[in-house]
Amino acid sequence: EVQLVESGGGLVQAGGSLRLSCAASGFSVDDYAMCWFRQAPGKEREGYSCISSSDGSTYYPLSVKGRFTISRDSAKNTVYLQMNSLKPEETGVYYCAADPDDTIEGYSWDQIRSGMDYWGKGTLVSVSS
Repeated sequence: EVQLVESGGGLVQAGGSLRLSCAASGFSVDDYAMCWFRQAPGKEREGYSCISSSDGSTYYPLSVKGRFTISRDSAKNTVYLQMNSLKPEETGVYYCAADPDDTIEGYSWDQIRSGMDYWGKGTLVSVSS
Protein backbone atom coordinates (compact mmCIF):
# COMPACT_ATOMS: atom_id res chain seq x y z
CA GLU A 1 0.00 0.00 0.00
CA VAL A 2 1.35 3.40 -0.99
CA GLN A 3 1.50 5.90 1.84
CA LEU A 4 2.89 9.41 2.16
CA VAL A 5 3.27 11.03 5.56
CA GLU A 6 4.26 14.69 5.82
CA SER A 7 5.84 16.31 8.85
CA GLY A 8 7.77 19.42 9.81
CA GLY A 9 5.09 22.06 9.57
CA GLY A 10 4.59 24.69 12.21
CA LEU A 11 4.51 28.38 12.99
CA VAL A 12 7.35 30.55 11.73
CA GLN A 13 7.91 34.28 11.39
CA ALA A 14 8.20 35.91 8.00
CA GLY A 15 11.75 35.51 6.71
CA GLY A 16 12.22 32.29 8.63
CA SER A 17 12.87 28.74 7.44
CA LEU A 18 11.27 25.34 7.72
CA ARG A 19 12.11 21.91 6.38
CA LEU A 20 9.23 19.62 5.52
CA SER A 21 9.62 15.86 5.26
CA CYS A 22 7.56 13.32 3.32
CA ALA A 23 8.13 9.71 4.37
CA ALA A 24 7.05 7.28 1.67
CA SER A 25 6.15 3.61 1.96
CA GLY A 26 4.96 1.03 -0.55
CA PHE A 27 7.22 2.34 -3.32
CA SER A 28 10.63 3.92 -3.83
CA VAL A 29 10.88 7.71 -4.08
CA ASP A 30 13.53 7.13 -6.75
CA ASP A 31 10.92 5.55 -9.05
CA TYR A 32 8.18 8.18 -8.81
CA ALA A 33 8.09 11.88 -9.54
CA MET A 34 7.64 13.56 -6.17
CA CYS A 35 6.08 16.98 -5.66
CA TRP A 36 5.02 19.43 -2.99
CA PHE A 37 1.82 21.48 -3.17
CA ARG A 38 0.38 24.18 -0.95
CA GLN A 39 -3.31 24.75 -0.32
CA ALA A 40 -4.67 27.91 1.27
CA PRO A 41 -8.25 27.97 2.62
CA GLY A 42 -10.76 28.11 -0.23
CA LYS A 43 -8.07 27.84 -2.91
CA GLU A 44 -6.80 25.18 -5.30
CA ARG A 45 -3.64 23.28 -4.45
CA GLU A 46 -0.68 25.20 -5.86
CA GLY A 47 2.45 23.44 -7.05
CA TYR A 48 5.64 24.48 -5.29
CA SER A 49 8.25 21.93 -6.34
CA CYS A 50 8.84 18.62 -8.05
CA ILE A 51 11.72 16.23 -8.51
CA SER A 52 11.76 13.96 -11.53
CA SER A 53 12.27 10.21 -11.22
CA SER A 54 14.06 9.95 -14.57
CA ASP A 55 17.04 12.21 -13.91
CA GLY A 56 16.45 14.02 -10.62
CA SER A 57 15.67 17.33 -12.32
CA THR A 58 13.92 19.78 -10.05
CA TYR A 59 11.13 22.20 -10.91
CA TYR A 60 9.82 25.29 -9.14
CA PRO A 61 7.41 28.08 -9.95
CA LEU A 62 8.99 31.52 -10.18
CA SER A 63 7.38 32.55 -6.90
CA VAL A 64 9.60 30.20 -4.86
CA LYS A 65 12.60 29.62 -7.10
CA GLY A 66 15.82 30.38 -5.24
CA ARG A 67 14.14 30.08 -1.84
CA PHE A 68 12.75 26.52 -1.84
CA THR A 69 14.72 23.34 -2.47
CA ILE A 70 13.33 19.85 -2.98
CA SER A 71 15.52 16.82 -2.37
CA ARG A 72 15.20 13.12 -1.75
CA ASP A 73 17.03 10.60 0.42
CA SER A 74 16.85 7.15 -1.13
CA ALA A 75 18.10 5.37 1.98
CA LYS A 76 15.35 6.92 4.11
CA ASN A 77 12.80 6.83 1.26
CA THR A 78 11.96 10.41 2.13
CA VAL A 79 11.53 13.63 0.21
CA TYR A 80 12.25 17.02 1.74
CA LEU A 81 11.27 20.61 1.05
CA GLN A 82 13.63 23.23 2.47
CA MET A 83 11.83 26.56 2.61
CA ASN A 84 13.76 29.76 3.26
CA SER A 85 12.72 33.40 3.47
CA LEU A 86 9.11 32.39 4.02
CA LYS A 87 6.33 34.88 3.34
CA PRO A 88 2.94 35.19 5.09
CA GLU A 89 1.15 34.41 1.82
CA GLU A 90 2.83 31.01 1.82
CA THR A 91 0.72 29.93 4.78
CA GLY A 92 -1.33 26.82 4.13
CA VAL A 93 -1.42 23.06 4.24
CA TYR A 94 1.51 21.53 2.41
CA TYR A 95 0.93 18.21 0.66
CA CYS A 96 3.39 15.70 -0.68
CA ALA A 97 2.34 13.83 -3.82
CA ALA A 98 3.67 11.06 -6.05
CA ASP A 99 3.33 10.25 -9.75
CA PRO A 100 4.60 6.94 -11.14
CA ASP A 101 4.47 8.27 -14.72
CA ASP A 102 6.86 11.20 -14.13
CA THR A 103 4.62 13.65 -16.04
CA ILE A 104 6.48 16.80 -14.99
CA GLU A 105 8.66 18.34 -17.69
CA GLY A 106 6.72 20.43 -20.17
CA TYR A 107 3.47 20.34 -18.19
CA SER A 108 1.72 23.19 -16.43
CA TRP A 109 1.40 23.08 -12.66
CA ASP A 110 -2.33 22.41 -13.05
CA GLN A 111 -1.55 19.43 -15.26
CA ILE A 112 1.13 18.21 -12.85
CA ARG A 113 -1.37 18.40 -9.98
CA SER A 114 -3.94 16.42 -12.00
CA GLY A 115 -1.33 13.76 -12.76
CA MET A 116 -0.45 13.00 -9.16
CA ASP A 117 -1.74 9.55 -8.18
CA TYR A 118 -0.99 9.57 -4.46
CA TRP A 119 -1.31 12.27 -1.81
CA GLY A 120 -0.40 12.61 1.83
CA LYS A 121 -2.70 14.18 4.41
CA GLY A 122 -0.68 17.37 4.65
CA THR A 123 1.15 19.40 7.24
CA LEU A 124 0.19 22.94 8.25
CA VAL A 125 2.61 25.81 7.78
CA SER A 126 1.74 29.20 9.27
CA VAL A 127 3.91 32.20 8.47
CA SER A 128 3.27 35.21 10.68
CA SER A 129 4.00 38.77 9.59
